[in-house]
Amino acid sequence: MNVSGFLVQALNGLANASSLFLVAAGLSLIFGVTRIVNFAHGSFYMVGIYVAYSLVDHFGTGLGFWPALILAALLIGVLGALVEILLLRRVYRAPELFQLLATFALVLVIRDVVLWYWGPEELLGPRAPGLEGAVEILGSQFPTYDLFLIVVGPFVLLAMWLLLNRTRWGTLVRAATQDREMVGALGVNQAWLFTAVFALGALLAGLGGALQLPREPANLEMDMQTIGAAFVVVVVGGMGSIPGAYAAALLIAEIKALCIWIGSVHLFGMDLNFSKLTLVVEFLVMAVVLVLRPWGLFGRPQAASRNSAAVEPPLRLAGPWGQGAGWAFLAALCVLPLLLDANSYTTVLLIDLLVAALFAVSLHFIMGPGGMHSFGHAAYFGLGAYGAALLVRTLDAPMEVALILGPLAAVAGAFVFGWFSVRLSGVYLAMLTLAFAQIVWAVCYQSDELTGGSNGLTGIWPAEWLQDKRAYYYLTLALVAAGILLLRRTLFAPFGYALRAGRDSPLRADAIGIDVKRMQWAAFVVAGLFAGVAGALFAFSKGSISPETLNVVKSIDGLVMVLLGGLQTLTGPIVGAVTFTWLHDTVARNTDYWRAMLGFIILLLVLLFPQGIAGFAKQIMQRRGEEVAK
Repeated sequence: MNVSGFLVQALNGLANASSLFLVAAGLSLIFGVTRIVNFAHGSFYMVGIYVAYSLVDHFGTGLGFWPALILAALLIGVLGALVEILLLRRVYRAPELFQLLATFALVLVIRDVVLWYWGPEELLGPRAPGLEGAVEILGSQFPTYDLFLIVVGPFVLLAMWLLLNRTRWGTLVRAATQDREMVGALGVNQAWLFTAVFALGALLAGLGGALQLPREPANLEMDMQTIGAAFVVVVVGGMGSIPGAYAAALLIAEIKALCIWIGSVHLFGMDLNFSKLTLVVEFLVMAVVLVLRPWGLFGRPQAASRNSAAVEPPLRLAGPWGQGAGWAFLAALCVLPLLLDANSYTTVLLIDLLVAALFAVSLHFIMGPGGMHSFGHAAYFGLGAYGAALLVRTLDAPMEVALILGPLAAVAGAFVFGWFSVRLSGVYLAMLTLAFAQIVWAVCYQSDELTGGSNGLTGIWPAEWLQDKRAYYYLTLALVAAGILLLRRTLFAPFGYALRAGRDSPLRADAIGIDVKRMQWAAFVVAGLFAGVAGALFAFSKGSISPETLNVVKSIDGLVMVLLGGLQTLTGPIVGAVTFTWLHDTVARNTDYWRAMLGFIILLLVLLFPQGIAGFAKQIMQRRGEEVAK
């Protein structure tokens, strides 16, 4: 560690902060006005660098380089406008989470379009003309292009401030950020305002991607990597705050640079590698900020929307026909494996469907009746899986014992994380759950001696009496059915009614003596327990476990399952889990571009069934019942 190295890393942090700010500023602007949690924003960033690569290749690496980058950003702005007009306008009235589902489907489609057109290989762009070299700083070399990026960030921040504070359009945007319903009531054309905001946000993301062309190769993983970091910056800075986004980007980038500069040190008899913290430092910062200042550094509590969805009707017990159909379905699941070979692929797929159903139902327990949106539910699934695997690998525990005790790791995680999470609400709560999940993922990914690191743990097989896949299927069916029935019974117990009261009217619930936060905390623990059971079953069904089980993609899969089925019905998460898992398996085995096809299917379902598949079926049955009654 030396002064020269520290200065270089600090400057590198400034350059990275500018790049991150460009993406986060657009995301913050879009959310502030439209209230859409736009998962596709990282895709605009990724497409920006790919389009810049093609345009630079077409115009040449000389004087045409800079116009190519600007044109790439403009084209991404046009793409953003088309996405808003053709897709998002049709889901503005849908619940916010269904808007998120639509943008997630768009991520799948865009990634495969990029794969089809540009191929799977990484594409490295040329150096920026006039900025190819490096400058010497206290004996160390620092790229000239990075100095240029350091200037770009404050310049864009100033331009955005002038646009939002010195123009009529900016005044309308700021007004919509504060109260978009009132802006509409005053006669402002909200549709075109939203389109312009979305186009500008996409343009900023595309510009951020295009400016990365001389720094890093274009690749297909940039979308999810970028959107995670951008969400963190937006939340830490405060949703809808452009200066907050820059301050947060600066804070996170400089802390990362500091960790790299410190490197490995020996403290208190232990070797600590601060460089490894770069994988998770932004989520650590977000967790700390949200715990201490729930609305972010520059944010403020969100005003209640007067354009919210209709109040949900109370949950009702299934009638005789519904209960009969449920028991008939369970009986069919008991008979089905007898018609298949013992180790057939269908039996394996059925086990996966059952595990996915329990995972989705446990997430629905806190999202639907609890009203708490979680972006990190995979943490408890993974903790249950790792808990069971470590008991087998390190303590030589029998599979039966590991299956019982393993989920307690998920309970412990939900107990700790839930205590912090329930003190927040809305997107802030969701992002804090994501932060905790990514912290757990980073620990498992980097703990080579305990968890096997990136390779995970292998040799986690069931007991001898369960070696037959049909035997393991019946064990899974028994535990999953018991778990789903217990969760269902809980929702119709006093605890379930209190939980829903806290969701629908927290002030009234508190007035009659219900400790809302305590109820929500308990719900987190219950949901974590059953997610852990699903994780333990998954580990023994596959014989191994890896950090991907805790990844944000797994949490998103759970969200998709719940939303596809429908939040307003108890059968929704089961229908969604079966639909999504079966589609994912079927489509992936039949086409190289399975993401695009799956994305199109999800988009179609979102547009046709905004209340989810099970919710749509419930509406049809209710209408028929009303017609019969007349």
